[in-house]
Amino acid sequence: MAINLQKGQTIDLRKNDRGESVYDLSKVTIGLGWDVRKQGGFLGKLFSKEAEYDLDAVAFLLDGNGKVANLGRTVQTNDGRQMGLYQGDVVFFNSMQHPSGNVWLTGDNRTGAGDGDDEQIIVKLDQLDQSYQKIVFLVTIYQGRTNNQHFGMIDNAFIRAVDATGKEITKYSLSGDSSMNGMCAMVFAEAYRHNGDWKFRAVGEPHQTDNFIDILRQQYSYSN
Repeated sequence: MAINLQKGQTIDLRKNDRGESVYDLSKVTIGLGWDVRKQGGFLGKLFSKEAEYDLDAVAFLLDGNGKVANLGRTVQTNDGRQMGLYQGDVVFFNSMQHPSGNVWLTGDNRTGAGDGDDEQIIVKLDQLDQSYQKIVFLVTIYQGRTNNQHFGMIDNAFIRAVDATGKEITKYSLSGDSSMNGMCAMVFAEAYRHNGDWKFRAVGEPHQTDNFIDILRQQYSYSN
């Protein structure tokens, strides 16, 4: 049975709640899910012009100092825009696969529609180079500040870890957390090495910004 984590709680990804080594970490899927809170009443539904919620999953691959060592490069897109952080140690919607091939984002769900995971980051933990000691998983609301959207308006937000066989290891829910009001980004959870194993910790750290680069600069960059 999967463990339902509380904020700050840590588990060993290789073991279940009885201490048995039953999980296959050759590929771990970190799934994010959410539902947009529906407007109340008939008139609210009829006249609501609210923009769709676009939540984005992001992963920072950190070295032994807890920093992103490779910020990637800047490239020019087909429409002439400059795009940074490309093919570095940040996996996000504009750079969906890590150069090692061991971490990737499966897609960019822009509405949260449907059941189950809305976005997934897949990690081959056992194949990651030893230079990577921690992976931090974040979620942001794209243009949340502009659209006056925040996590307090979202229901059933969760993060879960699933092993290579499809077995759910753990799940962390943020439903009904009043500390999310006014917050447009959060550090959801982290996986980190400890004594040769991988552990998973539910973080639940909210931020007002809707841009993960702000969090990167403040906490995880050598240039901050």
